[in-house]
Amino acid sequence: MAHNQEGNDKQVHYVGDSRVRADRPKLYPKDYAEFPGKTEAFFPDFLLKEWMVAVVFLVGFMTLVMSEEPPLGELADPTNTSFLPVPDWYFLFLYQLLKYKWAAGKFVVVGTVILPGIAFLALMLAPWLDRSKERRPLKRPVATGIMVTTLIAISALTWAAEYEHEQQLESAPGEAPENTEVVAKDSQGYQIYSENACIKCHGENLEGKNGPSLLGVGNKLSADQITKIVEEGRGAMPAGMFQGSPAEEKVLVEWLTKQTQK
Repeated sequence: MAHNQEGNDKQVHYVGDSRVRADRPKLYPKDYAEFPGKTEAFFPDFLLKEWMVAVVFLVGFMTLVMSEEPPLGELADPTNTSFLPVPDWYFLFLYQLLKYKWAAGKFVVVGTVILPGIAFLALMLAPWLDRSKERRPLKRPVATGIMVTTLIAISALTWAAEYEHEQQLESAPGEAPENTEVVAKDSQGYQIYSENACIKCHGENLEGKNGPSLLGVGNKLSADQITKIVEEGRGAMPAGMFQGSPAEEKVLVEWLTKQTQK
C-alpha cells in the first residue's frame, strides 16, 4: 500500500495480487449439440418420447382387456369339495415351486424363504454386481445372465403349474352328458369295473363321484388314451389304481370305449 500526502489531501493506493488467471475457461456445461445422437434435453424431448411409449402401451393393454373377457369359474359353493383353488397367474411359479419335495414339507423354508430371498437379493444387488457402462447385453454377462435365468425359471414354473391344473380339472368330478346311459352294464367289462377301485371314484352308473364322469368317454378318448390313463394315471388319479390282469385291463378298456354319447 502506497501512502502519499500533499497538503491536506490524502490519497491511498491499494495494490492487490490475484493468482486467478484471467483467461481461465468458464465451467459451463457443454451444449447438447456437441453430443449428436447420444443425449438430449430431458424436457421436452426425452419426456415426450417416454410419454408416447406409455400411451402406446396403455392403449394396447386396454385393447386386450376390452377384447378378451376375463375367465370366470363356477359359482362359489362351500359344499363343492372338488374345487381346486389356485393363486393368480403372477404367483403360479411360487405355487408350483412348493410342489417339489426339495422345496416343500420339511424343506418348505427353501421354497418360501431361501430361494425367493436369493432372487430378491440378486435383484437388489444387480447395480453393484454389474457396473459396466455397456448397453449391449453380450457385454454385460452378469446382468444378462441373472435376467435370462429368472425369466426362464418363472416361465417354466408358470407353465408347469397351469398344465398340472388343467390335468386336475379334467380328472375332477363334472356334470354327466345328457341323454347318455351306461352301455352293456351286464357285461364282463362292467364287472371288472365294479370289482376295482374305479367304481369308488366314478360311481356305479359312471356318473362321477370323487372323479370325473365316464359317461360318453368313448367320444372323448381313444382306446390307447384310456389305456394310458389306466396304467399311468392322470391328474388326481395316481398310477397303479387298476389291480387287474392285462387281459382284464383290455376288456375294461374295450368296454369304456363303447360308452359313447347318443
